[in-house]
Amino acid sequence: MMQSLYTASTGMLAMQTQIDTTANNIANVNTIGFKKSRAEFADLMYKVMEYAGTATSDASKSPTGIEVGLGVRPTAINKIFSEGSLKQTDNQLDMAVTGNGFFKLELPNGSEVYSRNGAFKVDENGTLVNSDGYKVIPEVVIPPDATSVSVGTDGTITVVQAGQTQATQVGQITLTNFINPAGLHSLGDNLYTETDSSGQPVEGTAGLDGLGNIRQGFVELSNVELVVELTDLITGQRAYDSNSKIITASDEMLQTTNNLKR
Repeated sequence: MMQSLYTASTGMLAMQTQIDTTANNIANVNTIGFKKSRAEFADLMYKVMEYAGTATSDASKSPTGIEVGLGVRPTAINKIFSEGSLKQTDNQLDMAVTGNGFFKLELPNGSEVYSRNGAFKVDENGTLVNSDGYKVIPEVVIPPDATSVSVGTDGTITVVQAGQTQATQVGQITLTNFINPAGLHSLGDNLYTETDSSGQPVEGTAGLDGLGNIRQGFVELSNVELVVELTDLITGQRAYDSNSKIITASDEMLQTTNNLKR
């Protein structure tokens, strides 16, 4: 059996992975806080028919050898945590991180998750939550008679209540960073959880110790660049087509061999 059939099939499978990754990026081009992914590949092992340096005579050696590659395999789908553009919303509960760091949230089961999506709301108790109702940690409660809410670049939250002229601090939003954010596990809904590869969460005040600042009245848009993704889509599709043509050519060669007569 011709090895090219199997080699080309690995190429088709690899390009399918790239196209699936690109499709997910394009689908989330307008998702707040979304971080794009990149498929990465490596060549497979090689069939060695002659090692480099093999003696070809008493006085000479093969300078290159003969090695035939057996295809390609996906090695990683890397999450790219570059900063997306900021969009001004004028919503006093919208927040964006400029720089490193994640907002920390608490799931209903008590576990902690992390997100770059700062489009926050308040629930029936005045608690600051995300769109799914998960509480921001540390917990922040906005008084029901608050007439305005201000968020400092360091995450300090102050409100002006009805009948008052001076602002009162009601909470502090902290940021959390990881030594390897690409190692975080994606849960969907713009949420991540720590893993052994991400390292332990390091929580701190915005603007200090390498953490970014918090901007009130803005949200961070997706970091997907549509032109780049469409280019990757085209190259992935062409590579998929090319690998399919190799299978077709190999099949025709086998057919020619089968049609040989004595």
